[in-house]
Amino acid sequence: MSNSAIRTEHILVVDDDPRIRQMLIRYFEGEGYRVSAAADGPAMRDCLTKAGVDIILLDLVLPGGEDGLALARDIRSRSNIPIIMLTGRDDVIDRIVGLEVGADDYIAKPFHLREVLARVRSVLRRHQTPASKGDNETTESFCFDGWQLNVGRRQLFSADGSDIALTTGEFDMLCVFVKHAGRVLSRELLMDLTRSRNLGAYDRTIDAQVGRLRRKIERDPKNPTLIKSVRNVGYVFSARPTQD
Repeated sequence: MSNSAIRTEHILVVDDDPRIRQMLIRYFEGEGYRVSAAADGPAMRDCLTKAGVDIILLDLVLPGGEDGLALARDIRSRSNIPIIMLTGRDDVIDRIVGLEVGADDYIAKPFHLREVLARVRSVLRRHQTPASKGDNETTESFCFDGWQLNVGRRQLFSADGSDIALTTGEFDMLCVFVKHAGRVLSRELLMDLTRSRNLGAYDRTIDAQVGRLRRKIERDPKNPTLIKSVRNVGYVFSARPTQD
């Protein structure tokens, strides 16, 4: 085992190619992770009902009438489990659609196993509550327009106290907006601040994340009042957050 520490994270690999499944299982088990695998949607759902899963590596092209995008949409409608899409098609449109349905990252085949490991670690690190930071950072909280954002615990609460599920990318995006309220942020700067460079330097990747975030926090996503577009530049967060 290349990593001396035994990890508790459970990875679910969903891919119809048995060679890729076995390769990822061997590699991540060698890194100390617990790994399960599924070849299609029904097997994936069966695994999700039997055991807690911390992250899903999901192939885009799958048999049985449900592709990875449909499965990602289904997962996201019921859960906030991080999703990394795997695909042999390095197409910008596929990448954008994957982000729009709630994927946290996107890796094109053929891939290097070390790259997959780095992406998994990055998404898990951003998704999980930091345990080693000081009390001030883990309890850092902001209020805006009836919303309460707890940065350390990675939670967003609406005015009625409901816990709003956000993907890793959506949460990171909201944190950046709240901490830079009133400042016009270019798409390039948003990529840097949200650590989204690995998603590809495409304006539409940021637009897709902003669109999903608007659907969750705006009263009318088609006429946003919190996250406003700045023509030919980027976006500005117009609310005035207060820090608890």
